[in-house]
Amino acid sequence: MAAAGGLDGRMAAGWRGPGKGQVAVSLEESAVLDALRRGDENAFARLVGEHHASLRRVARLYVANAAIADEVVQDTWLGVIRGVWAFEGRSSLKTWIFRILVNRARTRAVRESRSTPFTGTLSTEDGADPEPSASPEHSLSGSDGAAPGHWARPPLDLDSSPERSLLTKELQGRLRTAIDALPSNLRVVLWLRDVEGWSSEEVCNALAIQETNQRVLLHRARSKARAALEPYFERARGSARRR
Repeated sequence: MAAAGGLDGRMAAGWRGPGKGQVAVSLEESAVLDALRRGDENAFARLVGEHHASLRRVARLYVANAAIADEVVQDTWLGVIRGVWAFEGRSSLKTWIFRILVNRARTRAVRESRSTPFTGTLSTEDGADPEPSASPEHSLSGSDGAAPGHWARPPLDLDSSPERSLLTKELQGRLRTAIDALPSNLRVVLWLRDVEGWSSEEVCNALAIQETNQRVLLHRARSKARAALEPYFERARGSARRR
C-alpha cells in the first residue's frame, strides 16, 4: 500500500530522526514485521499487548478524556495495519507506531480544542534562554520497570532527608498533578522520557524534534515540576525540624 503524502507519508515510511541517520529495526522487530505482512493475527495481538497501554497513556496527554484517547489508539492500530507494507525500517517499529499515535493525537487534540499541535519549538514566554539539560539521573520510571507509568526517580533531590522519606503515594499524586499542569510540549517530553523511559533519540524521532530542543524542553519540564512541588517539601522540612 502506498504511503500517504506529507507528514503521514514520512510517518508511514518510518520517518528518519533529525541528524540521527538511518536506524535499522532489530532482528526481533524484523520477524514481527514479516509476521504482520503475512497477516499473522497472533503477532498483531502480541504487538497490541506490548504497546497498547503505553499508547493509551501517551494519547491521554493530548486529548481531553479517556474515551477520546481510546479512539486515537484504535485509529493508530488501523494506521499500523494499513502502513505496515510501506514501513521502511528507518526507525524502530516501536518509534514508528508511536509516531503514528502522536500524529493522530495532535490532530484530534486540535479538533477537540484542547491544545495546539506540538511543534517542539522553544517557548520564550518566561523570558528564559535555552538552558542545559537537567542531570539525567533525575528521571522517572520507564515502562521496563516493575510498575510501568509510575514514578521511580522524579526530577527532585531525593538523596537527602526528608525528601527521600516522602516518596509516597501522596507525593506521586502531586507529581502527576504537576505534570498535568505543564504546557503540552513540556508535558509530553517529560512523560516520554521520565515515565515511559524513552531515550532522547526515541523522543526526537517520535515527536520530530531536534535533540537540542528535546534537552531544553525536558530541562524546563523538570524544573517546572520541581518548582510546583517546592511548597510541599518546604512544609515537610518544617515538620522534620520541629520533631
